[in-house]
Amino acid sequence: MEIFETLAKLGYGELHFGHDAATGLRALVGIHSTRLGPSIGGTRIRFYDSESDAIDDVTRLAQGMAYKAAVAKLPHGGGKAVIMAPADLAKWPAEKRAALFRAFGAFVDNLGGRYITTEDSGTSTSDMDVVRTSTKHVLGTSIDKGGSGDPSPFTALGCRRGIEAIANHVFGKPDLKGLHVAVQGVGHVGAHLARELVQAGAKLTICDVDPARRSAVAAELGAAVVDVDQILEVDCDIVAPCALGGALTEAVLPKLKCKAVAGAANNQLRTPGVGKALHARGIFYAPDYVINGGGLINVAQEYAGYDAAAARAKTIAIYDTIKDIIDRSRREKTQPELIADRIAEETIAAGTHK
Repeated sequence: MEIFETLAKLGYGELHFGHDAATGLRALVGIHSTRLGPSIGGTRIRFYDSESDAIDDVTRLAQGMAYKAAVAKLPHGGGKAVIMAPADLAKWPAEKRAALFRAFGAFVDNLGGRYITTEDSGTSTSDMDVVRTSTKHVLGTSIDKGGSGDPSPFTALGCRRGIEAIANHVFGKPDLKGLHVAVQGVGHVGAHLARELVQAGAKLTICDVDPARRSAVAAELGAAVVDVDQILEVDCDIVAPCALGGALTEAVLPKLKCKAVAGAANNQLRTPGVGKALHARGIFYAPDYVINGGGLINVAQEYAGYDAAAARAKTIAIYDTIKDIIDRSRREKTQPELIADRIAEETIAAGTHK
């Protein structure tokens, strides 16, 4: 992998490497931009086959966070962290894991506030509580530690509002009653989104890699269940990817039987060509970093001085952002993700929000 070529293509920025021999920490922090303010982005911990895979993940995710902050009109840039987990992480005792996150907090602290971390895939509020013991540059800690807690409900709320905008302005439906949504992954965010959708009257089909979790959510909400490899082939109105990124591939495209894709996962399009093909087929794609911005909005509000009502109001406004993108996409006959990119890039280049 040509690191500087990758950074140049993505408009970077900074890429930092952290290593601590005592705890086994191998971490990367990508800071895409601080032009609008200090960068915010979650910490993901997972096993990577190679260092190149980790670099690719963190740089693309950090770019997405920068665009997400810009489109959400937040006074922040975008960053991301990944911790390269050992294969036996699940067997680690609690104190060994805590030592890893204390070392990670010290790494973040050395960046001097240019990057502010929070939770992401594989991490939790309790992990952020540990990080807080090594740095003040962390958000999303437990409520009893002065933080705003798990941001997943806000991410789900924003996704539901985006789906409502699609129902209204793409399908011509006044609400979600009877709308069939196939939710790929019912983990933290996916389960919250499933509940939001059922409460709004939608019909659900779900899947998850964890059979127990899938069964529990299905029993709670009366959702239909399919295997993971079948969820993107469900005949439905909307597919909502809520697992890891890259779910939409060239191979999947011919199997889609939906009218729109709108979910909480990051980097849903495996390649730019997938977005072009969706647009050509008349399948509306809600740009992932726009519709899933509620979690970032919530922790950014914590940075400013937490006000749950203000965070909720800004998250609810994702409806208006998706509506604007729908309108511009139709007017300009352009893919919606390209419209969102243009808004973000213009905002970051200007260094201010319109």
